[in-house]
Amino acid sequence: MTNKEKGIKIGAKFKAFQERVGIHFVNEKLLIQAFTHSSYVNEHRKKPYEDNERLEFLGDAVLELTISQFLFKKFPIMSEGELTKMRAAIVCEPSLVTFANDLSFGEIVLLGKGEELTGGRERPALLADVFEAFIGALYLDQGLDIVCQFLNNTVIPKINAGAFSHVMDYKSQLQELVQRTGNGVIEYKVLQEKGPAHSREFVSRVALNGEELGIGSGKSKKEAEQHAAELALKKLKNK
Repeated sequence: MTNKEKGIKIGAKFKAFQERVGIHFVNEKLLIQAFTHSSYVNEHRKKPYEDNERLEFLGDAVLELTISQFLFKKFPIMSEGELTKMRAAIVCEPSLVTFANDLSFGEIVLLGKGEELTGGRERPALLADVFEAFIGALYLDQGLDIVCQFLNNTVIPKINAGAFSHVMDYKSQLQELVQRTGNGVIEYKVLQEKGPAHSREFVSRVALNGEELGIGSGKSKKEAEQHAAELALKKLKNK
């Protein structure tokens, strides 16, 4: 395949990608750079290719800002420590790899032959870097609002669906809310333990001044109480 044919093939690949994700870059060079690994640049020194490392640096900062803003607004009673913990779970490597895989980023990364042969397209660190680089490129090309729109379609639904709730302390949030409003005393009670010893299930109730706010279940007493507290928070916020 000639260099011209390779260029046409790459261009077609990125055009199809933009159609698929519903985003069209003004400067397609930025998009291609976001998916260009340093190994590819090293093998094409005579061509004006740039790798994605600088875009990755920028994208990391943009992701931190946009996710921080979303969490700040969504969880008004969450403490600074809890917000930090949740943001870290969302922007960590395993999560970024999941986001990248959901959009098949690995299929269009430009890799050197050596990196390709050693499974670069599935390498977690590489995929996480590409996702950050893409965010950086999108920010430079179209600004923060479009980045937020993209995240609203890809990342935010996972947050809303509770994909990161394992790092949230709902009991602390409930306690903080009750203390702030001066509403009284929170009490937890285990209502039921069922199942064999190796697969126990607990059902717990949380009440405020004797009034039931939520009943939750889990594989441990702690997990059941967290679930009950989560339901109680939703109930109090809807009042």
